[in-house]
Amino acid sequence: MSVVLYHHPRTRAANIIWLLEEVGCEYTLEYVELQQGAQKTDAFKALNTMGKVPTVVDGEVVLAEVAAIGMYLADKYAPGRLAPALDAPQRAPYLRWICYGPSVIEPGCMAKAGNWDFKPQSAGWGTYEEMVDTIDLAIGEGPFVLGDTFSMADMLFGGTVGWMMMFGMLPKKPAWEAYIERLNARPARQKARAINEKIAAEHGL
Repeated sequence: MSVVLYHHPRTRAANIIWLLEEVGCEYTLEYVELQQGAQKTDAFKALNTMGKVPTVVDGEVVLAEVAAIGMYLADKYAPGRLAPALDAPQRAPYLRWICYGPSVIEPGCMAKAGNWDFKPQSAGWGTYEEMVDTIDLAIGEGPFVLGDTFSMADMLFGGTVGWMMMFGMLPKKPAWEAYIERLNARPARQKARAINEKIAAEHGL
């Protein structure tokens, strides 16, 4: 039975195709017509009460949230290849960088862009400057966040960094750009982009 991805090519669901291509499992795509509110119907909200994509169905498993989807796919379909073993020393930084995108980078960038009034010591993402320093630490000398080992962490952390750089919400540091170029060069990444663009063209997006 293939994994079903509820998808729209102009949302975070686009990146999930890359994840699926990297893990190598069979999958099918269900296009969600966001402009017509298909994600807010009772049928869809029975799968995801947030009424958002991506949402993944794998047999009896229904899962949302990009980081959770990534960890699930790597652990089930690519253990030891895209996900360190549970008792491996690399498991700890792997989990940290997977969660860093949605829990720190996204709100940190939104806070700066929107000039939010908040106390850094009370916010889980801290200050923008500390976040940038931490991204420097994660990328380091590379080539990946786990050194020589490419993992699901790169797809989720790197995908977020690349997205925010593209929209000017993170600085375009040479080391960061080189890291993103390494990720973009992966065949699975290129195939995913082609799939997303084909679907976008078919729907006039």
